[in-house]
Amino acid sequence: VSKQVLEQVLRELQPLCTAEQQFIEKFFQLSQDATELQVLEVSVRTMSSPVPLVKEPTTQLLSEIFSCLEPELRGFLEVCSKVHPFSCLQVLVTLNDSIFEMLGSSSTLRSSFLNTVLGNMLFLAKSRFNKCIETLCKEIEEAKMPSKMKDRILPSVSLFEEFVTFSEEVFRTARQREDLHEAHLRLASSVFSSINSLSSANLKVNTDMVMMENFHHIHCFLCQKKIHCLEGKKREAKQRYSEHMEKYVKYLGQPLEKLNHFFEGVKARVAQGVKEEEVSFQLAYSKQELRKVIEKYPGKEVKGVLETLYRKIHKDLSPEENLLPVVWHAMEQEFIRQYQEFEDLIQRCYAGSGIAMNFTMEDLLSYFNSITLSN
Repeated sequence: VSKQVLEQVLRELQPLCTAEQQFIEKFFQLSQDATELQVLEVSVRTMSSPVPLVKEPTTQLLSEIFSCLEPELRGFLEVCSKVHPFSCLQVLVTLNDSIFEMLGSSSTLRSSFLNTVLGNMLFLAKSRFNKCIETLCKEIEEAKMPSKMKDRILPSVSLFEEFVTFSEEVFRTARQREDLHEAHLRLASSVFSSINSLSSANLKVNTDMVMMENFHHIHCFLCQKKIHCLEGKKREAKQRYSEHMEKYVKYLGQPLEKLNHFFEGVKARVAQGVKEEEVSFQLAYSKQELRKVIEKYPGKEVKGVLETLYRKIHKDLSPEENLLPVVWHAMEQEFIRQYQEFEDLIQRCYAGSGIAMNFTMEDLLSYFNSITLSN
């Protein structure tokens, strides 16, 4: 509504000021310097500072006749900006488009007075827009993290999405998007910082899991929006989501605790300089000790461990992000890697012992497949 009202005001201002200007020029036999108008147009287009009012006779007379115009417009923009938290975007686009249309129209008698007033309004609108973005960035970066994380997607991420969705609709047909591009990048950086700050937060759930879900959420959102200036952030979100998924999988990925602990010890001995063929002579890593550990993990036990792990992942992840299949597949790849590493260490350090795991690679794959199909 504020956009429509502002457009109506601007449409009615143009002929009003033009008619008054024509009357003054005719009555007092005055004319405007074309050079002055060009200087004003450049000032209005760049808008790095308020436009000074040129004190030539026509402009001076118009500024006295319409002395209340600029204060009234300022007040009106103030009201428009309070309609919605992001109303300053609509004000900025409407003013920008109206001024570009006015300056680009060859049939319009241009007024340095109106150019100046609208230029100052545009400067004000840009200032309010920048202030809005600054406030949003601060709000995002300083948001307190809830320890329980009932809603996995951070409020800062939701706020970023709300702004981007609203702004893209407002700027859909805008003639100038540079301000919005800069705002998007600033806000995206603030959101990423907000998610990164989780690493030092005292959460009651796994931090990497929450960070994974939030970066995944942003990546999916940016894929849908297809905003050119945020392509880099989209790629970064994907990379960060993958990194934290890998960390989350590693956090989950040692349910065969005793096997992992045993082989970590074997690797440590080799790293310390013990020859591979001599590892089995170490009391804690003898063939007998290895057999004891392996016996604790028959196929049935391993499948049970994996079923428990699946239930934990299912409980951990929020269903909205639909990451369960992805994480479970990554978990499968991690188990395959571990299994291959165990077998490799047995071959290298316990060669000829006849020792083997109580389940095969085929068994492991069938366990994962069975669990996936039954859930």
